[in-house]
Amino acid sequence: MKVLVDKNKCLGCGLCVSIASEVFEMVEDGKSQVKEGADLEKNKEFIKQAKDSCPAQGIVVEED
Repeated sequence: MKVLVDKNKCLGCGLCVSIASEVFEMVEDGKSQVKEGADLEKNKEFIKQAKDSCPAQGIVVEED
């Protein structure tokens, strides 16, 4: 599984961080990114919720 945040779409609202704080974090540019070393498999359901909730549709999930 691969998870990316499209920086061109991200609004920086922080909803993904609220839903999946073990996976997403806000950075200096005011946008979200995937935390380095995040356990994507363990947090699969939270990632799906964050992706589905993102108002900008800025989270991309690629299944292996």
